[in-house]
Amino acid sequence: MRIRTATAALIAALAVALVGCGSDDGKTESAAADSSQAQPSTTESTEAAQPGGKSSDIAVGIPAEPTGAERDAVLAAVMDVNAKLVADEDKAIDAARNQCSALDGGASNVDHLAAQRFSYGGVTLTDDDGDHLNIGLRKTLCPEG
Repeated sequence: MRIRTATAALIAALAVALVGCGSDDGKTESAAADSSQAQPSTTESTEAAQPGGKSSDIAVGIPAEPTGAERDAVLAAVMDVNAKLVADEDKAIDAARNQCSALDGGASNVDHLAAQRFSYGGVTLTDDDGDHLNIGLRKTLCPEG
């Protein structure tokens, strides 16, 4: 259920991010995201080829779920903005993974998207907070490639 919710949130975020895009690349990414939902479930062998994440997530730019020291680094970067955001660690990690998709997908106004994505649990972030989150995510979970 959480995967479906995260996927729906990702699609909604991509749609919002692509509203201002006029390039064909944004349309292609949106279409790819829509078609990835329409595809049948991945097989275990496909998932095994992509450790830590489903191939449909990776296809839309969502990195594998971090573990160990990498997970700790991502949570520390989020905590650096607001400690309340890591009260639910899984939610913070899901938001971080989805934000990587926006950062690597060429979304416009990524600072605002991060502020919206991480505004939960009674915490409302500003675009400056979103910028700080994006800097932390670039240093940890989703470095520029």
